Amino acid sequence: MEKEKNTEVDLRKVQMKSLDILLFFKKFCDEHNLMFYFCGGCCIGTLRHKGFIPWDDDVDVFMPRKDYELLKVLWEREVPEGKYTFCRVDENHFVRSQLTAIVDNDTTFIKENQRDLDIPHGIRLEILPLDGCPDSRWKRALQLMWGLIYQVFCLQQPPTSKGKAFEYIGKIALALFPSWKARTKVWKFAEKQMSKYPIEKCDKVTELCVRWGYMTNEYPREAFDSAVYKEFEGYQMPIPMGYDTYLKIAFGDYMQIPPKEKQVTCHDAVLIDPDHSYKMYKSMYGAADERD
Repeated sequence: MEKEKNTEVDLRKVQMKSLDILLFFKKFCDEHNLMFYFCGGCCIGTLRHKGFIPWDDDVDVFMPRKDYELLKVLWEREVPEGKYTFCRVDENHFVRSQLTAIVDNDTTFIKENQRDLDIPHGIRLEILPLDGCPDSRWKRALQLMWGLIYQVFCLQQPPTSKGKAFEYIGKIALALFPSWKARTKVWKFAEKQMSKYPIEKCDKVTELCVRWGYMTNEYPREAFDSAVYKEFEGYQMPIPMGYDTYLKIAFGDYMQIPPKEKQVTCHDAVLIDPDHSYKMYKSMYGAADERD
């Protein structure tokens, strides 16, 4: 039987929990000279609302690939297990996500596509890596191909945003590599191939750990050369120095308030509880591990 959704919650409380994670994350990045900047909804919210978009329920940030990889090393070395968990797919952890998340273990935010997994299910800050985008059209096509391969084997799901043909090819590819160990080798190799273009040696940057519509975006490198600080919920937070260029490419007229019917959260959560740990719901959601 389909489990009922329980998402009736004070959205502002969820946003404030997200802000707590952000402040902890920013302090860590500042201490280690790691660059990050708001992307997506938080970047728009900074400029349009000086805080969260009123109907948004999370924090997303960009990190250049170099900083993104260094973050993992530093976090695992210096942040003890406790309130926050660093969550990213590796050979020992299947999370059905391409992104890195910093998860608040004292809260609950169970996403539909992760409800069957035994992973941290708290409110989270999600980190998207930025990669260099090669000038050669041929190399760019190969980069996108490796990006799709990474997506299929990292998520263990065929792509559904690029038509039936690619979905069918994805199913065949997964059938050829049925074990988690084999699939890990494939996505690790694909990740290495798609991210091998250093940002500083490219004229453009791109985001690859996203759905197809964003993967094909190419942004001028100088838009992300550094950050500028703007007010967000009473704090000064970084956004890309070329935020207008980035946001227009990604979202069009980003300062335009969408119609009422589109003022909804984008994440399909099945259970949200900002006051209690996801661990108390373990008997209801989660416990599976899709690694073979």
